[in-house]
Amino acid sequence: QVQLVESGGGLVQPGGSLRLSCAALGSIDSIYYMGWYRQAPEKQRELVAIVTVGGSTNYADFVKGRFTISRDNAKNTVYLQMNSLKPEDTAIYFCNVHGSVTGSFFTSWGQGTQVTVSS
Repeated sequence: QVQLVESGGGLVQPGGSLRLSCAALGSIDSIYYMGWYRQAPEKQRELVAIVTVGGSTNYADFVKGRFTISRDNAKNTVYLQMNSLKPEDTAIYFCNVHGSVTGSFFTSWGQGTQVTVSS
């Protein structure tokens, strides 16, 4: 079983920064890619950014130039550095991981961390 532990959410003023972290715990063989999604009230969950095991990244257009995703393969941890935050970035942010454990494919979601951008 793979558990994802998220941290780093909170309240920040517009233009501010936050850094989210997500650690994947368990007997993991490999992690193929890690990503962040978000869900605002009354909206569908949407992709924010993903990073592959090789370090390739992909971002949603609405965060390009403001957010940076990175990973520490040795720690099975993914980070999301969020700069120049806007009120419309307010949402619950979820970590998502795809990999293999004991030879079987898995996909796991974190519990979510609230990000609120408000003055």
